[in-house]
Amino acid sequence: MQYHYIAGQTPLDEEEKRDLIPSLVTREDLDAFEQENILEARKWVMQKSVLSKLDIFSEKFLLNLHKRMYGHVWKWAGTFRKTNKNIGVDKIYLATELHTLLGDAQYWLEHKTYPISNLAVIFHHRLVKIHLFPNGNGRHARMVADVIVAKFGGDKLSWGGNSDLTKPDDIRTRYIAALREADGGNYEPLLEFAKS
Repeated sequence: MQYHYIAGQTPLDEEEKRDLIPSLVTREDLDAFEQENILEARKWVMQKSVLSKLDIFSEKFLLNLHKRMYGHVWKWAGTFRKTNKNIGVDKIYLATELHTLLGDAQYWLEHKTYPISNLAVIFHHRLVKIHLFPNGNGRHARMVADVIVAKFGGDKLSWGGNSDLTKPDDIRTRYIAALREADGGNYEPLLEFAKS
């Protein structure tokens, strides 16, 4: 299969590409297959009985959610990436950075540092910036943010009007630009985008 990457996508290395489970011919087929798997994961995670509020802020949950989102597509789903990418921390710091983020989130909750929707968006950004997985980090982090809002009662996030952020269009361009602003410490564009 030919892989064509759009702005902001993380390229897969050859070994990661070989771990594609189904036999797919086109990138469109892959996108559709991933989307089916993601919808199944969303249905599962949004059930009230699936997890407690604090389970959300655990490594086990984050890995399990990624596995549920991509487990029918990629053999490496739900496992930390083993290679460095064009984005994210060095692979040797993944667990350390994730545990720092999880501790920060617990503090933010306990001390009511941010409104829940803002906490969810900031957590999303930090998760994307760490970049735990070979692929699917943005979609995974957005779903985690949606779960935080659903479980803790924040305002629903629309992520630029509930559009498909995997398509190379103006909305994705705004999303990537907002992430880059957040990388520099300015969360306002990302908060505005997530709530627009």
